[in-house]
Amino acid sequence: MKQLLLSFAILIVFSVSAQTSRKVNFQNNNKPKLVVGIVVDQMRWDYLYRFYDLYKPTGGFKRLLNEGFSCDNTFVPYLPTVTACGHTCVYTGSVPAIHGITGNTWWDNNLNKSVYCAEDKTVNTVGSNTIDAGQMSPRNVWVTTITDELRLATNFRSKVIGLSMKDRGSIIPAGHSANAAYWYDGKSGNFITSTYYMNTLPEWVQQFNNKKLTDSLYEKNWNLLFDKNVYLKYCDTNYEAYTGKPFGKNASFPYDLKQYKNKDFSKILSTPYGNVLLAEMAKNTIANEALGKHDVTDFLTVSFSSTDYVGHSFGPNSWELLETYVRLDETLGSLFAYLDKTVGKNEYTVFLTADHAGAHVPEFLNKHGIDGGRWEDKDIRKDLITFTKNTYGTSLINAVYEHDVYINHALVDSLKLNLQNVKQTIATYLLKDTKVLQVVDKPNAAQATIPQKIKDMVVNGYNATRSGDIQIITKTGIMDAGKTGMSHGVWNAYDSHIPLVWYGAGIKHGSTHRETYMTDIAATLAAFLNIQMPSGCIGKVITEILE
Repeated sequence: MKQLLLSFAILIVFSVSAQTSRKVNFQNNNKPKLVVGIVVDQMRWDYLYRFYDLYKPTGGFKRLLNEGFSCDNTFVPYLPTVTACGHTCVYTGSVPAIHGITGNTWWDNNLNKSVYCAEDKTVNTVGSNTIDAGQMSPRNVWVTTITDELRLATNFRSKVIGLSMKDRGSIIPAGHSANAAYWYDGKSGNFITSTYYMNTLPEWVQQFNNKKLTDSLYEKNWNLLFDKNVYLKYCDTNYEAYTGKPFGKNASFPYDLKQYKNKDFSKILSTPYGNVLLAEMAKNTIANEALGKHDVTDFLTVSFSSTDYVGHSFGPNSWELLETYVRLDETLGSLFAYLDKTVGKNEYTVFLTADHAGAHVPEFLNKHGIDGGRWEDKDIRKDLITFTKNTYGTSLINAVYEHDVYINHALVDSLKLNLQNVKQTIATYLLKDTKVLQVVDKPNAAQATIPQKIKDMVVNGYNATRSGDIQIITKTGIMDAGKTGMSHGVWNAYDSHIPLVWYGAGIKHGSTHRETYMTDIAATLAAFLNIQMPSGCIGKVITEILE
């Protein structure tokens, strides 16, 4: 009898303990009302700290760093390090080998033509008369996104909306099942969408477009925020011949933007005001779509693109780039304050990362005794066409994208040539160029005699349908760029080391220098939201960030 009573008592204690445990777990897993995913196009990790003293106490970056959790050793794990691949990886937790987005543009080996990452000729533009600007959808992505999984987990009650100045920066993060995705049309000055999502813009988007905020922002012109000595402390000189000229002859500060009013709506992309415009669109989206006001978690993706346009034209050491990040800091601070007011300070969760980073302008490096140079894809293609014509009597080159060489397999077969011999002949020729470090046979990259990190990035980036045959690995500082400005796309840390900061509900304060990867973002969000990982996810949960 005593044993029976003891067993019963133990059972009661165990039962109460289990219920308490379940209760605690439930309380700890309360989900935020809204997740805001922020991608800053071309943001290097070091910008978080390089300009830290210039960021405002009320700005976004100090708030993220001082109250959130920073993963300071986060890398892109594939090639090429470009916008479309980056946005896809962040939201799928996958790599081009699996999700299918192998570049901003690629040569499709089955279709035998070039394909843009978001192109979809079966849909039409909604919101402007620019026909090709809206012929876009996420159909080229082969796997689900974390935003798709949130929709699936809530029986499509969660609202998911994507925003960006670039089509690919809006469409891909929002996923296949999004309620909407909006992007900027530089010809009309409108935020537009496609018939993939809807047939008519919502009334509130039409009203937002009718305000013509681009013209209002042009009225401000672009003048310096600080004394000249501040820029000389952080940057190169105000103007160098190797920087781009997106504003024509007006090649240095101050920039007269009023001249573009009601004439050229695209110029705003190369100014900090592009970020301001997008943030205003985000605030209007939150208000009019009641994001964060539902009984399930909503998700807003916001990809700031102007940082990329400014970076490409002027480079990391320019006055323009410093200005852009200091002003973005203020813009983010304003957005977070708006979220505090409308959703609630402890009711939303934010992560901020980048789709890729970016290199220094080659001539700037050279000026300081550091190697760097330019080698455009179009020049490589032209050279290889000539070489294969001289060697085989005809060109065997279909395309070159991001130093990825696509060989015409059908022509090789018809000429009864051995493909491996052709690849080896082209590789031997390329290795004679002093800009080349190594040439990798992509389908056989796993056996290549190159460092494991580079090997893994090539393997993760290879897709038989949408990748080329030969990956050119250039020496450090060599980039696929025109005569001025800079670019990105290679394996090196200056292109692959990105920021990753978490903030808000459920996130503890701190940082880690443990190596993490872009693929881990979606995996962590899935764990955080208690939903399934995206269908192609290969990332791991960053457990350190969770309270």
